[in-house]
Amino acid sequence: MRTYVLSGNIPLLVLAAALGAMSVPALAEPQERKIEFVKGRVLVQPRAGLSDKEMDKLLKPHGGRRNGHLKEINVHIIELPENANEVAVMNALSKNPHLKFAELDLAVRADMIPNDPYYGSAWHLPRINGPTAWDSSTGVGITVAILDSGVDGTHPDLRSSLVPGWNTYNNDSNSSDVYGHGTKVAGAAAAAGANSAGVAGVAWRAKIMPIRVTDTSGYAYSSTISSGLTWAANHGARVANLSFGGVAGSSSVASAAQYMRSKGGVVVVAAGNSGVQEPYAASPYLTVASATTSTDTKASFSSYGAFVDVGAPGVSIWTTTRGGGYGSVSGTSFASPVTAGVYALMMAANPNLQPTTLDTLLFSTARDLGTSGFDNYFGNGRVDAAAAVSAARSAVATDTTAPSIAITSPSGGARVSGVVPVSVAASDNVGVSKVQLYLNNTLFATDTVSPYGFSVDTTAMADGGLTLMARAYDAAGNVTTSSNAGVTVANDTTPPTTTITSPGSGATVTGTVTVSATATDDKKVAKLTLLIDGREVAVSYGSSVSYSWNTSGTKGNGRKKTRTSTTSTITSRAQDPAGNIGTASITVRKQ
Repeated sequence: MRTYVLSGNIPLLVLAAALGAMSVPALAEPQERKIEFVKGRVLVQPRAGLSDKEMDKLLKPHGGRRNGHLKEINVHIIELPENANEVAVMNALSKNPHLKFAELDLAVRADMIPNDPYYGSAWHLPRINGPTAWDSSTGVGITVAILDSGVDGTHPDLRSSLVPGWNTYNNDSNSSDVYGHGTKVAGAAAAAGANSAGVAGVAWRAKIMPIRVTDTSGYAYSSTISSGLTWAANHGARVANLSFGGVAGSSSVASAAQYMRSKGGVVVVAAGNSGVQEPYAASPYLTVASATTSTDTKASFSSYGAFVDVGAPGVSIWTTTRGGGYGSVSGTSFASPVTAGVYALMMAANPNLQPTTLDTLLFSTARDLGTSGFDNYFGNGRVDAAAAVSAARSAVATDTTAPSIAITSPSGGARVSGVVPVSVAASDNVGVSKVQLYLNNTLFATDTVSPYGFSVDTTAMADGGLTLMARAYDAAGNVTTSSNAGVTVANDTTPPTTTITSPGSGATVTGTVTVSATATDDKKVAKLTLLIDGREVAVSYGSSVSYSWNTSGTKGNGRKKTRTSTTSTITSRAQDPAGNIGTASITVRKQ
């Protein structure tokens, strides 16, 4: 893949060097940043139900074509012409109401600062009270996915823990380490313990699932990371680790993390090593770890900001290295797998806990550092494995609360045509696993990624009433159905034509007269109404209508009614299923 650099002050798409500890002074405001991305590519997520045909129509003006689909999160990989301006295309597509987002395929680099390779003081394990936690949990039965440069499957401290993984960069099963970083991350999370060799990971009896997402230079991409997350979720991983900075700015990665959480998993991310405050917002789908030192201070290189959830040791971490060795490394790359290991210990202690509960317990048991309460440097505090495991063991995993759901657009009674965006708001005390949209009580499409939205092509539907209904499910199986939102499909904009066939315009009438009208429409006449002097006197649901009109009228006792006018207006009003109305009127003289 060819990566290009976009320079400028772009606060929402920052790519920090998450894995390399750099001596950069902490700044209150973000500096000018360089954004690396794949040339000729954007990632888009359409609303559920948008057809490939309609998608291609959106891409055609930009010369784009679909070249890959991450089905679990409905993200399409779009290839652009050689001369395309990726940023301009992204901005244009982002404004389309049928796309949830469009973004560059960001490139993030795996890197770190190695220290003395023979330094063997694993200070971080007692610092987070790992030995005490191990009295209750060692990670048995939990699989941790390491999305990185691969893992050395021959390493003596890793080989017994490995389960089959995948290579999303080459789309094959070769998950060996091509850069060296993934093996170090894997060891920090779950290197085998109590084996009289090497080091021990935080969750030293958990399984390791190697997912290679980088090229041989250590660069990973939003597309490969997102694909790796969905693969891990589908193959039994309960924890996924992403030791890359900048991924907090990717909508594709956030969607994939949400998908994993819908299957009961959690995703842990490195805060980055820029040493500055990052502008990312906190995500409910990613647990972000900053790096702390042996004295429980923030590492100088660690990024910080409102997006940080916890701190974890990230300086001089003793771990496994490619080729069967060991070394001491630093970076938020290693704070992240330490945190992932704590999650694995909690899950092993109580496998029934949902991600939201795990988050709450991890955050509430973390040791508060810095400013009292939540702060931008340590989030909720430095992780405490023993306290987190104890809280997990005591927690009761019950969820009887159903989600809330509402169709927010279109509103009930609206007239719609063409391809219609349908938006649904759904929330849950634990988490929404999926939202389904029903059209006239028939399932139309399912969306698993927030914000929940659908695109309904009404062009092939008959004009007329359409009932929209949505259902939200949580992981415990609780379900809520929205109230029906009735709309009118109105693709037909041509009104019917109607003619009053009897009596003739200007005729003189007396006694009982037959009034008749007909109507035609390019689709169908849904309703035909006769009115005399503004009063509805006859209705037909076909193309003709007639009425016997007593022109003299009578009072209730049978006496003739006193005439109030010598003329009357007869109106025929025709309506088609789309609600278009055509009228015709004549005036007659009564004698």
